[in-house]
Amino acid sequence: MLMHTHEARLDALRKELERRGLDGFVIPISDEHMSEYVGAYAQRLGWLSGFGGSAGTGLVMKDRAVMFVDGRYTIQVREQVDGQFWEYENVPSTSISKWLKENAAEGTKLGYDAWLHGRDWANSVEAVLAEKGGELVPTDGNPLDAVWQDQPEASTAVAVPYEDELAGKSSAAKRGEIGEWLQAEGLDATVVSALDSVAWLLNVRGEDVDNTPVTLSFVVAHADGTAEMFIAPEKVTPELTAHLGNAVKIRDRDDFVPTLKAMKGKRVAVDADRSVAAIFAALGEAGATIVTTRDPTVLPRAQKNPAEQQGHRDAQAIDGVAITKFLHWLSVEGPKGELDELSAAAQLFKFRSECGDLRGRSFDTISGAGSNGASPHYSVNEETNAPLVPGSVFLCDSGGQYPAGTTDITRTVWIAGAGDKASPPADIRDRFTRVLQGHIALDRQIFPDGTTGGQLDVLARQFLWMDGVDYGHGTGHGVGAFLMVHEGPQRIAKPAGGQAGTNEPLRAGMICSNEPGYYKAGEYGIRIENLVLVEPREIAGSDGDYLGFETLTLAPIARDMVDTSMLSRAEKAWWNDYHAKVEEVLAPQMEGETLAFLKDACQPL
Repeated sequence: MLMHTHEARLDALRKELERRGLDGFVIPISDEHMSEYVGAYAQRLGWLSGFGGSAGTGLVMKDRAVMFVDGRYTIQVREQVDGQFWEYENVPSTSISKWLKENAAEGTKLGYDAWLHGRDWANSVEAVLAEKGGELVPTDGNPLDAVWQDQPEASTAVAVPYEDELAGKSSAAKRGEIGEWLQAEGLDATVVSALDSVAWLLNVRGEDVDNTPVTLSFVVAHADGTAEMFIAPEKVTPELTAHLGNAVKIRDRDDFVPTLKAMKGKRVAVDADRSVAAIFAALGEAGATIVTTRDPTVLPRAQKNPAEQQGHRDAQAIDGVAITKFLHWLSVEGPKGELDELSAAAQLFKFRSECGDLRGRSFDTISGAGSNGASPHYSVNEETNAPLVPGSVFLCDSGGQYPAGTTDITRTVWIAGAGDKASPPADIRDRFTRVLQGHIALDRQIFPDGTTGGQLDVLARQFLWMDGVDYGHGTGHGVGAFLMVHEGPQRIAKPAGGQAGTNEPLRAGMICSNEPGYYKAGEYGIRIENLVLVEPREIAGSDGDYLGFETLTLAPIARDMVDTSMLSRAEKAWWNDYHAKVEEVLAPQMEGETLAFLKDACQPL
């Protein structure tokens, strides 16, 4: 009999833990590759609790259950997870380790799935429990899987070769560079377990994870430029075999652990941030020398080569047409009062599907009407679906996956009343303009090579800060080339709190988002997001190498939301230059009423 209530599922898990002699168990949103987005089979926390966010961790003890989420999901977790059975904790003000230090009983035996957690996390929790005479126990199989009776199977979609023309470099060349790095470091091999790293290194893509075109597999790359790919046999085609060639040995995914356990005496590089604890355990059991270092594909993957850069421009030119058609459609249909968040998101997907070789969304569309837009990472569903009320703010953050590139754009618009030509209220235009000013300030900035994202973040916040307000998310994340929409290692965000990536220098070729925002709880949200490419800037008489941003995203920004009296001459010039480029690139692809809408939206201030 299937368990239909989350209370019943929680009870079943507790009984399974008791059977195993465990006092508790940790449930992250993760998979064997520590992915941000995971397949349906790995949505364990969602099944158990009802939580639909993309980041969070559950802790189930005998008499308590706790959800740990960051500021993005403070509202959402309370809406989706029953407070009668779960407590809520905010990260990073607390953590599993801190909570256990304060609340765990003496001798607590806490279970965890070593295939879903990093080594450093496991070590920190283990140390806390040891102080209380307890222990962290790696489970034999996942206890939650034992009670999830209708758990989906992992995807069996085949792995697909990715054209060298789009990748800009062959897999052989990439493996050769990794091999040279291994030799220079005195290493025999490196374990590549992050799905986007595997995809980039071998020039393969797949359909195994929603929103991200990757294939479930591991790679061990060797110092001689060869590699072993561990993948389920049903995912392998003759085309994949021919694409990889003789230098890549295709092996059954089940051979991965035995291969690690056979690496006695080998010096093996492993990335602790991108590899689960079970990989370290297998190598340790083998007697291999583990060298903890960053995955060697991370930087070259982040620094897009010329082919990837051009591919991204091509993808943006297609995506911009879809977004402009959507904005025009909103301007016509919104005032009628018949739209809701789901119908708007569906129409946007339809426009994208019609405009180019769309392979899917790059993330679940954030379609936030009114107060729902005040949750930065709001996720619409049938229960939360709200109407787009005339005379209100609508925030839409969306993206597409095209073979040429990955897009991510946010536009915030005013849904006017029928026949209403009045501007949005002055307070909303003030906040929107301050967000716009921060966006422009970051976009225009020129900075010395070696500058970090953390050093630039204040540029986007300054105008909001001057009015005593701020936003609770980062300003920018890296973006992949037909890969993950959230890609490291770079990040533009407040450096406080040790946020990952904020100390990473921005390098030429990196793609970042530029997305400041403002959120008034219970009323509305505002965000303006474009993607930008870090590029060299030649400055006469400069004292070194300098960088700047090329704006990649091309779509109109809501003109009626701007208080032009607040803009400086330089800010107006940015607006005019940006919209002139939007019109130049998009107009040849459009006609009729949508073209007229574009031309009107792109008029100079």
